[in-house]
Amino acid sequence: MGYIKNNRSSGVSVMIAAFISSLLLSLLCSLFYNSWKYEVERIEREEGSWQSRIVGKLAEEDIETIKNFANVRDAVANREGYEGAEATVDIYFDDMKYVFSDTSRIAKQVGVLPERINYNYELLAMYLIRGPGDTAPRLLFPMFIVIMLTASLSLIIVIHNSFAVSMNARIHQFGIFSSIGATPKQIRACLLQEAAALCAAPVLVGDLLGIAGSMGLVHMTNAVLGSDIDGRHKSVFGYHPLVLVLTLLVTVITIWISAWLPARKLSRLTPLEAIKNTDELQLKRRAPHLLMLIFGVEGELAGNALKAQRKALRTASLSLIFSFMAFSAMQCFFSLSGISTRETYFERYQEVWDVMVTVKDTKVEDFEETEAVQNLDGIESAIVYQKASARRIVTEEEMSEEMKSFDGFSHASGDYVTKVSGGWLVNVPIVILDDNSFCAYCEQIGIPPRLDGAVILNQIRDVTNPDFRHPDFVPYIREERAVSTLKQRDNEEMTAEIPVLSYTETPPVLRESYATLDYYELVHFIPVSLWREIKGQIGGAEEDSYICARGRENVTLEELDTLQDEMKQLVSGKYTIEYENRIREYETNNKEIQGMMTLFGSFCVLLAIIGIGNVFSNTLGFVRQRKREFARYMSVGLTPKEFKKMFCIEALVIAGRPVLISIPLVIIAVGYMLQKSYMDVGRFMDEAPIIPIIIFMLAILGSVALAYYLAWRNVRKISLAEVLRDDTMM
Repeated sequence: MGYIKNNRSSGVSVMIAAFISSLLLSLLCSLFYNSWKYEVERIEREEGSWQSRIVGKLAEEDIETIKNFANVRDAVANREGYEGAEATVDIYFDDMKYVFSDTSRIAKQVGVLPERINYNYELLAMYLIRGPGDTAPRLLFPMFIVIMLTASLSLIIVIHNSFAVSMNARIHQFGIFSSIGATPKQIRACLLQEAAALCAAPVLVGDLLGIAGSMGLVHMTNAVLGSDIDGRHKSVFGYHPLVLVLTLLVTVITIWISAWLPARKLSRLTPLEAIKNTDELQLKRRAPHLLMLIFGVEGELAGNALKAQRKALRTASLSLIFSFMAFSAMQCFFSLSGISTRETYFERYQEVWDVMVTVKDTKVEDFEETEAVQNLDGIESAIVYQKASARRIVTEEEMSEEMKSFDGFSHASGDYVTKVSGGWLVNVPIVILDDNSFCAYCEQIGIPPRLDGAVILNQIRDVTNPDFRHPDFVPYIREERAVSTLKQRDNEEMTAEIPVLSYTETPPVLRESYATLDYYELVHFIPVSLWREIKGQIGGAEEDSYICARGRENVTLEELDTLQDEMKQLVSGKYTIEYENRIREYETNNKEIQGMMTLFGSFCVLLAIIGIGNVFSNTLGFVRQRKREFARYMSVGLTPKEFKKMFCIEALVIAGRPVLISIPLVIIAVGYMLQKSYMDVGRFMDEAPIIPIIIFMLAILGSVALAYYLAWRNVRKISLAEVLRDDTMM
């Protein structure tokens, strides 16, 4: 331990590196855990904590069979979601990774068809469990993991580099120890004991401060967003003991590896090799021609020095590459997500709705305030509707020629389409409109208003075209049959024949999406008067009704708030209702994005600090070891101005090389994201985060320049006589 006492500056650099690394690693792990915890809580609040769900008429003995199934923790029956006596059983598993296989076996055992199984895909994805039926990209959690791994690797590099610089400066000293009888094992043990003594306290303090910092960030996020976003639940800070164990374990292993690698290298040197080592860079004879041609003699010297430092500077380059790539990829990811959200939701439905009201546990035929809502001042239109589900057979003869051109139902999943005798059994979503709105819809598509039939949305997406952003729609069925025969979902013997008033490609103006997962569903729009007559045969209606209201043109937030209050006064006395305001929803979405950007921005700042720390530790550490090299240059007449130019070239190469390597990789990653999201390059480039990326790039260049400027100030103070007299370079 005498070296630590007599060389405090070297020990302090290692302690600072260990402290910063453990602090940032603890902060990242804690923030990662709390982000994951918050998302899980949000999903469980909105969707439920069940992992799989079976919908069907299950007897009590079937439910008991499910409960007694191996790996099932619990099975809870409820009757929400469908009318009638149909039961829905929510299943909870002990080991979620077997949820898909076990649920299929359970369904077979109790006699339930596979299409009656639902999975909580969003919740399962948070545990990295994906199923074949989950088509959503779900990039948030994988993005968390990529950021976490990138940051952890960069922190490992920080600690390793600090130990490498400190131990390489002691080669001469350990050569003397080896010459007087010290064994390689004793040298390694000595170095590892010093590492433990230096890093124990900084690691513990850094972990505790990291936990405190993450707690502060969680409270800050609640303070900024908690009171302004409707429906957002408060984030409660949590810290699992396994997170602490994992953080400490990774930090300890990192420090041990970082100390063991250079210690192993030192212990393998022979006494003569170690004593001869002067701790200066061994310059290469062949100069890099490009730098020499561009910058002349100074470029040749800088290139030689960089080649000699290639292994030592590799860690700094990797750290800068990781930080720049992570920052650029995150910026591009959020830009792409923002564009997609606007295009697929807010811009798509901007002229469709202004206020959405969910009337809980109320059938559309039982809602008595339809005309009163539609006659409110400030309302352009208000459609009261409910959704139901049925099934029907589509025959070979009914299919349109366009649909046959991409092989009809050959691409359909068995979860949605069933081959039966005479054709294919497909799902039929039913949208039940109030009578006034249905008549207005008939006029919109150019047919005489009638209340005794259905309008069929006769379009299907070309399933051979995977571009969901620019889909190709073709006619679904021939417009020949005047009657549509619908079957009850759970009892196909129960049917109802509905007159077809028209086939159309224009749906009503509602905030609804059709055929998003099941491309083969055949949507029917019917009036509430017809629904009263057939609901006994069809069933399958959802419990809630909806009001889709549009205000006047160029409506303001204040006007929508007023309209929302008037609707609330009109219907809240008799019904339980929930509201959504389009403009306020847009503002809320922007605040949520800002909150996520703040969270991810903190990750970016941490990554930037990691990269800058690597640059300073590498650059300043190895410049200190080059005093003999500089003294030799001075002895042959190299001027301070030429030294300065040489340093500038080295700084430019060190900072520029990671950027040049990262840019192609970022472009490839962005190209992959654009390909998967089917977004036009020009559309993305209009909002590409070029300025933030350039600022981050300049920060890298500035940090390296600052490190070399500080090194240049030290070089100017070199005494030629003292350096040449010093044989140890300690």
